[in-house]
Amino acid sequence: MKKVATLFVTLFSFAVASPIESYMQMLEEIAKKENHNFKGFDAKRGEKIFFSKHIGKRGKEISCASCHTDDLTKPGENIFTGKNLEPLSPKVNPKRLSSVKKVKKWLKRNFKDVYKREGTAQEKGDVLMFILSK
Repeated sequence: MKKVATLFVTLFSFAVASPIESYMQMLEEIAKKENHNFKGFDAKRGEKIFFSKHIGKRGKEISCASCHTDDLTKPGENIFTGKNLEPLSPKVNPKRLSSVKKVKKWLKRNFKDVYKREGTAQEKGDVLMFILSK
């Protein structure tokens, strides 16, 4: 009976949560499986990930801020393609983080560009917490 109640609560929370909240709940479940000491996502860790520089795509030292700037409320520019980027902050750009499909796509691509690997569930959740705080 306890499992049924837990399943009901989980399904209900997914039903009322926004798409990004549901995605973050999914990341949280994965993070708990990957790290039994996981205590939740942290915007400060996300900020550190966002601004840390690494030898990334094309052997260039880059960070997330290289394209998205230090101010997430301002537009950026892809340093490789020159493509203009809308502000990352959902507070000034409500379209940001509104599509889980796009969030997954860009997190995967951008982690590979900067870190040369796909981010862990915890890293992705931390970065999303940071972006949501801006």
